[in-house]
Amino acid sequence: MDLYFLEYRDPLFGIIIFFVLLFAITLVSYLHNTYKKNEDSKHLDSFLDQFKTSSTQIDSLMGSGGFSQQFWLVLADAFNKNGDYAKAVEIYSELIKTSQSSKEIMFLLGKTLFMAGFIQRSKKIFLELLKKSPRNTQALSYLMLVYEQSKDFNSALEILTPLSELKSDISSEEMYLKTHIILNEPSLNKEQKIEKLLELYRKTRKLNYDIFEYLFRVAPNVAWEHLDVSRAMSIVDILWRVEAKDLNFDIISQSSFLTELYSAKKYIDEAKSSAIFEFNLLINSNEKANATLGFEYICSNCSHKQPFSFARCPSCHSLEGMVIDMLVVKDYSRGLFEESNSFL
Repeated sequence: MDLYFLEYRDPLFGIIIFFVLLFAITLVSYLHNTYKKNEDSKHLDSFLDQFKTSSTQIDSLMGSGGFSQQFWLVLADAFNKNGDYAKAVEIYSELIKTSQSSKEIMFLLGKTLFMAGFIQRSKKIFLELLKKSPRNTQALSYLMLVYEQSKDFNSALEILTPLSELKSDISSEEMYLKTHIILNEPSLNKEQKIEKLLELYRKTRKLNYDIFEYLFRVAPNVAWEHLDVSRAMSIVDILWRVEAKDLNFDIISQSSFLTELYSAKKYIDEAKSSAIFEFNLLINSNEKANATLGFEYICSNCSHKQPFSFARCPSCHSLEGMVIDMLVVKDYSRGLFEESNSFL
């Protein structure tokens, strides 16, 4: 009997048992991963069916396998740049099914849908991607943009928590979103909004454009009181549109920039010239000259230009990058007014 039990103490027997267990664990792990992969593939196919368009020549070409993945990625990028988002979506949807880098391509798909204006569809893509890769900062950032576009600023603000934990700088985003939460909160009256906006402004002195656009519109006296005159150029278009009855001449007289601006506007006659070309031209123009200041808005980050102001660049989505470009233009409003009088 003792000899029988000694066989189990043989080192060779222990090694055999070890390898048998190792093989069994490996086999179970392999079978589990294969099953999970198949289930994930079925889920992905079902998920992507939501975004599938009708079969096209691109679909048949991709099925033939005649071109590399890199070729299709370059082609999809070209379609994006030309605004042909439907074809780019089709390419990305097909590539996801066969690519080893499906997460990266899924992000490109969500980004394309966002650019095309399919906000809810892009939201589904980013949420699906974050299930698999919760630390994906790009997907988190675009999900925040999706909520912002949907005017769900509170949900967008919640996205900043994981972004902050991933060492992203969120100070500008936080200020921007909190500003718009206040501006879009229906339960706050005008006085409460002013108080909360000023509280935000005092903390960081950042992103004052949205705040002062609101203040000069609803409470000009409060806006003048809190205006940092040294930064007046950053809101020159807002200041230019302030009506004469809402001016604070005590503050204006203490700033050469403001004095020149409102002399160019013909509200006052204090400055005789200006180092700023546009101001100087208008200051020295005849009062009957049908000219005024016009504005273009340029992103310092991507050089995107558009005729309307923005806090977040509509092209590259950066904040605090707007530069105001002044130009002398024909005063169409004055021309229309004069033309209408001619018919009396």
